[in-house]
Amino acid sequence: MTPEEILARYIPGKAPPLKVLDVLIELFNTLHTALEKTVSHKTRHERAQFLRRFFRDLKLKAGFKTMPDPRNLGQKHIRAMVQVWQRERLAPATIQTYLSFLRGLGMWMGKHGFVRPPAYYGLALDQYQRHESAQRDKSWSGQGIDVEQLIAQVGAFDAHVGASLRLIQAMGLRRKEAVQFRPFEHVLPFSETWLPADQQQADRYGWVKGKGGRVRWIALDSPARLAAVAHAQGVVSSRDAHMGDPARDLRRNLRRFDYVLEKFGITLRERGATGHGLRHEVLNQVYQQIACEASPVQGGGPVAPELDRAARQAVSKLAGHARLRAAGAYVGGSPKPVRLQADPRPTEPAPRPKADDGNAGPA
Repeated sequence: MTPEEILARYIPGKAPPLKVLDVLIELFNTLHTALEKTVSHKTRHERAQFLRRFFRDLKLKAGFKTMPDPRNLGQKHIRAMVQVWQRERLAPATIQTYLSFLRGLGMWMGKHGFVRPPAYYGLALDQYQRHESAQRDKSWSGQGIDVEQLIAQVGAFDAHVGASLRLIQAMGLRRKEAVQFRPFEHVLPFSETWLPADQQQADRYGWVKGKGGRVRWIALDSPARLAAVAHAQGVVSSRDAHMGDPARDLRRNLRRFDYVLEKFGITLRERGATGHGLRHEVLNQVYQQIACEASPVQGGGPVAPELDRAARQAVSKLAGHARLRAAGAYVGGSPKPVRLQADPRPTEPAPRPKADDGNAGPA
């Protein structure tokens, strides 16, 4: 049966709204809202959770007597929930994500353009606009955390999580990338990377599969990276093992990672930092190594435009991003060029040419 035929079996007003929503999620939740590709399991989980909560909150928080069938969702419902989010003082990024999820729901039902621009719902620019550049230093050291000491403490409590943190610290990995990293199988000689010969920076490279299935090769070109890989190899139980506990699947290993960090106080509420802040740590260090100045978000001074661009390219490449501007999410916005101040002294008018005898013409 086609999706339309399946949905036709659930008559609006008779079928339970949440049942209809579950059918829509089952049919379409793998789809991206803008591109022809599937989304990650994390996005699917978060989107499904939000949509179910959204319809429940229409009764619990927005004051509607009945929960509407998703196919009968109207602008009054979205407007009412936006007002709820405003009262709850949700972050602009959160509101933007919620509207994106609702936009996807509209597309599933063939209602393209159903979700209007944020201003239509009474949101001011600062209430929904995302900041592409970091507005504060999210690194661990920026929050006064002794990085080496904390990683050692975590490693003593959970060897797998501690080794994953060392990989993040050395190679700028994401949490999931670190847990899935196989310290034997994913470390290869340069000759097996198929990278151009003129790009060789080290004898061995780490293979990482990131967001969207993008693969990147990270040169093991420093003692810190080599030591992190060697430590990871000493933790895993076999040559084909990943960094997670072999007794747990990926989801449970990611939960374990979060639990251990929370146990050691790595939360926004307790220390103003998250596990992702360790990735910010190394990416800001990369910027400083190339620009010879701290990053803008860490209070660095003026940097020559060509150095700033080279540093941002290195940050984006190590982070696994295709766009140069993505570096701003870690190191802050590009510094504004310094303008030369005008000389405050008044300038004298240029002397007028002397009058000639009127006989000479232009040469």
